[in-house]
Amino acid sequence: MTVSQALVEFLSHQYTVDGDLRERTIPGTFGIFGHGNVAGIGQALKQLSVTDPAAMPYYQARNEQGMVHESVGFARMRRRRATYANAASVGPGAANMLTGAALATTNRLPVLLLPSDTFATRVSDPVLQQMELPHDTSITVNDAFRPLSRFFDRVDRPEKLFSTALSAMRVLTDPVETGAVTIALPEDVQAEALDVPLEFLQDREWHLRRPLPEREPLARAIAAIRAARAPMIIAGGGVLYSGAEDVLRKLVEDTGIVVGTTQAGGGSLHWDHPQNLGAVGATGSTAANRAAAEVDVIIGVGTRYSDFTTASRTAFQNPDVTFVNINIASFDAYKHGSQLPIIADAREALTELIEALAGFRVSTDYAECNAREKQAWDAAVTAAFEPSGRPVPAQSEIIGAVQQASDPRDVVVCAAGSLPGDLHKLWRPQDALGYHVEYAFSCMGYEIAGGIGVRRAAPDRDVIVMVGDGSYLMLNTELVTAVAEGIKIIVVLIQNHGYASIGHLSEDIGSQRFGTKYRYLEHDEHTHSFDDGDVLPVDLAANARSYGLDVIEIEPSETAIADLSAAVATAKASSTSTLIHINSDPLLFAPDGEGWWDVPVAEVSELDSTQQARAGYETNQAAQRPLLG
Repeated sequence: MTVSQALVEFLSHQYTVDGDLRERTIPGTFGIFGHGNVAGIGQALKQLSVTDPAAMPYYQARNEQGMVHESVGFARMRRRRATYANAASVGPGAANMLTGAALATTNRLPVLLLPSDTFATRVSDPVLQQMELPHDTSITVNDAFRPLSRFFDRVDRPEKLFSTALSAMRVLTDPVETGAVTIALPEDVQAEALDVPLEFLQDREWHLRRPLPEREPLARAIAAIRAARAPMIIAGGGVLYSGAEDVLRKLVEDTGIVVGTTQAGGGSLHWDHPQNLGAVGATGSTAANRAAAEVDVIIGVGTRYSDFTTASRTAFQNPDVTFVNINIASFDAYKHGSQLPIIADAREALTELIEALAGFRVSTDYAECNAREKQAWDAAVTAAFEPSGRPVPAQSEIIGAVQQASDPRDVVVCAAGSLPGDLHKLWRPQDALGYHVEYAFSCMGYEIAGGIGVRRAAPDRDVIVMVGDGSYLMLNTELVTAVAEGIKIIVVLIQNHGYASIGHLSEDIGSQRFGTKYRYLEHDEHTHSFDDGDVLPVDLAANARSYGLDVIEIEPSETAIADLSAAVATAKASSTSTLIHINSDPLLFAPDGEGWWDVPVAEVSELDSTQQARAGYETNQAAQRPLLG
């Protein structure tokens, strides 16, 4: 077999086992072919499609970054049990996957990258699209994947394939190590023949590790929780990847401990559960953030503790706060200097806590205070959802309309801009997998490709992609993939003629929304500015229509929100992909959740607005603390 033929067939025989669940680890391959891989991976996929069509289905993509995002969306929806392989040609094709690699690794989500490389033999050197560095001729574009990957190897001799492929699978299926896994494939080696042991091509199972907590660390954590007056759980993505949502619910119902959710942990608990205070941190609710400010024990479960989760280390103000960090990765379990890390699977650790905390319950006063805060925040969200009758509505009204028209098992998908913050505060998850916001890397352009990946993973659910015009313009071409394969998604495109999120941030830090508006350039000897020109006549609805999507345009009117709800219902009833285009007012904001995010403000400035912002920044900065638990 050639190296490519052996690799493709090997991948078709890999299975992930998680308890009673067993599924293909790599159910298919995305690929964009060029001279670097058409004779290697391309030929191997073609050959297998003839001899065994179900073994390794091939899927087209329109952008290499997009196909990686699609694979990541699929992997998250499958709780990290499965992902896709992604094959690209040399040079720019490979480099286009770098953003996707960084996103996957940051999110701790598995994706297999197969970038082609230039000739290992250098018999033809330099080849088309080869980057040359005089100081080190061994470096290729693919070396850029090294710091972005959890595993990297280059198969520069055919015999290396066996150990490389097995090591790659180990990392893909390891809940601690997983992320981007990169196997660089020189274009000449891809087509070389080798003798392949039959054992290499047999079915192989990779059992996901679910380590139990060690006895002594668990005992210390239990003692701290039992001594707590006001404990709180921070539920991160690890809850969902572990399938621990039912165990989490039982624990909080038994003890009365309240929960705040991170972006990745959205859906860990039904939104109206009495112990769910909603989002926590910079984009959190007042209920969760007020509780976080007072609690004496934080029980972090499967969270990275990003700056948004900790409100840039201002969320937890109790001087005696203690952190019990439950995480399968020691890197995250020791965050903030915790002296009570529990390195274990989330589900297994929470199961142990249920038994160990039998009879423990938070005080009635503490429970009642949190209940009042939850009730007040829920009322604020409901009010934000109410149609105002403005022809161009607020983003919160748009979210409310989409929520009202959606079903409990629908999946909302988002990644970047002001939408993730508003969704974190306002969206009301009713299903563990119903909230899918990529916010570890917050990558503009993830939304549509990621949404298609979600739909591939869950074809029985409606997928609602919410995206702003800025992010849509970054990467919309995978809509063609949805049309070509008949993959139905619903895209709600919110047009606000610029970067709404950074516009708001720019205003907050005193830069007056500079460079955040989509306008004609005003340019003469006195002016060079995009701030005050006319709005650009870009028609994104027409763009989507040109791809072959059904398009519904919501015209500015007093009934815009009702029209949007009706449009979502129409799209849900359809069997094809639909884009709904609606205008919003970027100057109308969602309710404030009292969180802060540390974005430094210029220490000196000639602008009054920046000077005022700096004063406010220094006030907030004073609340930061090391949070050593």
